[in-house]
Amino acid sequence: MIKERTVLEAKRYGIYSCYRNTPLLEASRKMVTEDISSLVVLDEQGYLTGIITRTDLVRAYLENEKWENLPVSAFMSENVVTVDQKATLKQVALLLQEKHIHRVVVVREEDGKKRAVAVFSDSDLIQQMIK
Repeated sequence: MIKERTVLEAKRYGIYSCYRNTPLLEASRKMVTEDISSLVVLDEQGYLTGIITRTDLVRAYLENEKWENLPVSAFMSENVVTVDQKATLKQVALLLQEKHIHRVVVVREEDGKKRAVAVFSDSDLIQQMIK
């Protein structure tokens, strides 16, 4: 049954990411080039530290004349909603609806830190629903 499939059964490993000190212009270009709506933000060791979305970039543009050179850390969200690799599609659907969000970051715990392994979005869920 589709609702019981795990997020990683429905989605391959891999993320698009940047670092906290990445300039917003560089992050913007990456989102446009890859046709994605967010980037996972990593620390120097590659652990999850935040997420930056198109909405965050629009906010930066509206609030700052010289937004392009500001670091991603100035506008990213640090409170990232995450799920374990074994989360089911139903669990993720409930979480997306409950939190009024469009994506969750799938993580693997390593030494008390979170390693991002995938991003699962409402679009991914809908693709699974129509298969």
